[in-house]
Order: sequence, then C-alpha cells, then structure tokens
Amino acid sequence: MTVFIRDVPQTERPRERFAREGAKALSNQEIIALLLRSGTKEFSALHVASDLLMRFSTLAQLSEASIEEIQTIRGIGFAKAIELAAAIELGKRIQRENRVERAVITSPEDAVQLLMDDVRNLQQEHFVALYLNTKNHVIKQKTLFIGSLNASIVHPREVFKEALRTSSAALICLHNHPSGDPAPSPEDISVTKRLNEAGKILGITLLDHIITGDDCFVSLKERGFLPG
Repeated sequence: MTVFIRDVPQTERPRERFAREGAKALSNQEIIALLLRSGTKEFSALHVASDLLMRFSTLAQLSEASIEEIQTIRGIGFAKAIELAAAIELGKRIQRENRVERAVITSPEDAVQLLMDDVRNLQQEHFVALYLNTKNHVIKQKTLFIGSLNASIVHPREVFKEALRTSSAALICLHNHPSGDPAPSPEDISVTKRLNEAGKILGITLLDHIITGDDCFVSLKERGFLPG
C-alpha cells in the first residue's frame, strides 16, 4: 500500500523533521522526496524516490545519470529531472570548492588528482587553470575555454586576467584530450610557449601544462617544453 505524505503525522513528515532534527536525520529516500515535492495520483513522492533509488543503486550512480535516464522513473518528468540534476550538480560544486581550498600542488600528479574527475569522459576539450599562491596553495580553479585548442581560443589575456585578479604567484594549466591519447599536439606546444612568455612578462610563473587522457596524462614541463 502506498503511503502518502498527507497520511503521515505532521510531526513525522520529512520537511518537519528536516527543520526540527536537521538533514542528517533523514534517509536518502526522504531527501529525494523533498526535492521531488510531489508524486503522482497513484504514488507518493516517497514511493517515487524509492523507485529512483532502486533504479540507481548508489548515489554515485544517480549523480552520473542523464536527464533522460532519470525521466524513466514513473512520476519524474522533465522539470523534476532537471531539478534533481541541478541539486546534484550544486553538491558536486560544493565538494569541488572544498577540495580546491585544501589543495597544495607539489607535482603534476597532485594537479591531475585534483582535476581528473572534472575532465574525465568529457566529449569536448576543456581548458582549466589552477591559480596558486607563493606556497603553491590553490587559490582558485577555473574552466577558461571549451572546444578544440588553438592559439585564437586560448589567449594569454584571458588566462592571466584571473591570475592578476586573484594576485596569484603561479598557475598550472590542464586540458583533456577526448580521444584518450594525451600526446601533445603542435598546437598544444605552441599554446604552452605563448603562455609561458606572457607569464614571464607579468611575473606569474606557468608551472606546467598538463594534458589528460584515459587515466593517463602528459606533463609538458616534464617533456621539456617549459623551463625547469
């Protein structure tokens, strides 16, 4: 038998318990039901949330689901699927900010570990910059360009504008190769040299330009394209 929110004593309803006891007191099912707000004529929001959790057995799987996949659950249309996806994305961004604020970069591996989850499986090239202070603590992470890299797209002005705004001492650039092969192209090398020259003029060091592929990466500094 389906239990509707209206059938639950008011003090035990998810919204009231959230306000009284905090989010940790609620189950995943109840949190999702709050986001859904309502179910259907036949099924409550709690029932729909239960079906969603049965379809995606972990929250990690749900976080990677597409809008179309979420809509396969009876009671979740386009609008609710978008709202759920937006809530999940907000959680990811909070987690990313917390991760960045604690990060100290001492090697190319540190930068890759910080950013790999953000660029893995992307279908387009994403050019990301990590802005660092004098102790190599990450001040900010920012995606600057999306699309195939070339000199006209990756302009030093845009890369270093944020460095100047945040008073950064150095930066590390990273972009992905959707093909899975991180081997640098002539264009990648050219962009790296232009950014390095611009950094010298501004007194902001380009520590590295890293290219990621399928669970692998190439450091252009280690390849000798940046001064040691």
